[in-house]
Amino acid sequence: MADLPDATAIRLLALDVDGVLTDNAVYIGEVGGSRVEFKRFDIHDGLGHALLRGTAIDVVWISGRESTATTLRGAELGVGEVCQVAPGAKMATLAGILEARGLGWHEVAFVGDDFADFTVMERVGLPIAVANARQELKAIAAYVTEARGGHGAVREVIDLLLKSRGEWAAAIARIGGPGAPAPEGTR
Repeated sequence: MADLPDATAIRLLALDVDGVLTDNAVYIGEVGGSRVEFKRFDIHDGLGHALLRGTAIDVVWISGRESTATTLRGAELGVGEVCQVAPGAKMATLAGILEARGLGWHEVAFVGDDFADFTVMERVGLPIAVANARQELKAIAAYVTEARGGHGAVREVIDLLLKSRGEWAAAIARIGGPGAPAPEGTR
């Protein structure tokens, strides 16, 4: 696995949803006369979100598609902001988030996969493309994941961010991983 460029300045991890957090598949059907939609999210990516808790890096999702499944998964993971906007509005949306938080573009890592993410990736401090991203995005990315979108790519990015910042061991310990103190009464 290649190393991520220095990530010490990163304060915000912004993620596209479809094709990054999901495998790009959407299942649409009808149940009891109501339209339903399902998406597949990777559980490892979800645990990655937990690893970031307690660090200086916050997470936002910026999707170019409205979806109840995205809203539900974002809430389940405690994502600070889940923005579902028109594909052409991602740049303006992220600019508003940065202004509200007092952050600069150099403090943002963004993970994308398709043309709607291109202008954002050109602007952020750490542009990242998933393995199955469009070639045009891979060409401008500072890092391309080994994992495909929806198959652990976000977890790969989070692990590398934490390792680059020297925060890996503490993050693992917070969730009870290797190196965490044993629970009382089990020693």
